[in-house]
Amino acid sequence: MPITVNGLDHLVLNVSDVARSADWYTRILGMTARSFDPGNGQAVRAMLVFGRNKINLRPIGTSKADWFTADHEAAGSDDLCFLTSASPDEVVAHLKAHHVAIAEGPCERQGARGTLRSVYCRDPDGSLIEISSYAEEK
Repeated sequence: MPITVNGLDHLVLNVSDVARSADWYTRILGMTARSFDPGNGQAVRAMLVFGRNKINLRPIGTSKADWFTADHEAAGSDDLCFLTSASPDEVVAHLKAHHVAIAEGPCERQGARGTLRSVYCRDPDGSLIEISSYAEEK
């Protein structure tokens, strides 16, 4: 019998500096930084919580024996889209107030549920961060 995936629980972001990344994501995107113990004698890990979602921050160079993960790690190679209820103009103003360069936008993009209004910037490692809201239904 085939399976159907119906959601995303968490993702792992490879970063060059966990503290720097945690600070950026909490200050710029309003996420909450927490730590958790993965058990089995492994080191405590950092995570970012927002809504009902979670991002684990994995420092590059971590042994595969210590962190079961993808075969290829590279900080700054991700492209993530986050949803907000803020307007694109509010996102631009917020990023400018925090001295975060806008890479592109506001612009329209195709999201999972329709047209997104997006503003792009980069995190401390250079990953592309899209901050979006869905256009009002017509």
